[in-house]
Amino acid sequence: MHLVAIITMIACLAAELVLLKKVMHRQEIKRVARVDSLYGIAAIIAVAAGLTLWFGVGKGTAFYNNPVLHIKVTLVVIVGLISIAPTIYFIRNSKGLPEEKVEVQQRIRKMVSLQLIILALVPLLATMVANGQRL
Repeated sequence: MHLVAIITMIACLAAELVLLKKVMHRQEIKRVARVDSLYGIAAIIAVAAGLTLWFGVGKGTAFYNNPVLHIKVTLVVIVGLISIAPTIYFIRNSKGLPEEKVEVQQRIRKMVSLQLIILALVPLLATMVANGQRL
């Protein structure tokens, strides 16, 4: 469940990046907002499953006492914080006449790209944690 949710998050961010254009109709922004909603649901599932693994059915908290895990968790929190602004932007700009055009701010595209780059590091760090590697 954890891995599927992370892959879904990456796929959603990639889709958002592909769908974003400099100028979009509100209807197109609404489509991106739906993809962003799926991204948010996948993020909640990934965090819940990750915490369950860490504190419940996983290898025990001693195994996860690893600085690499703390870096991974920090990156996930950073991605979550970065995602707030684009989500608000998509929600606000999806309202109105569907055929109305909106100029998409460059910073929104950059934030989605940054989330994707950072999130792509998470599986690598997770592999390091699973193999007991440390920095």
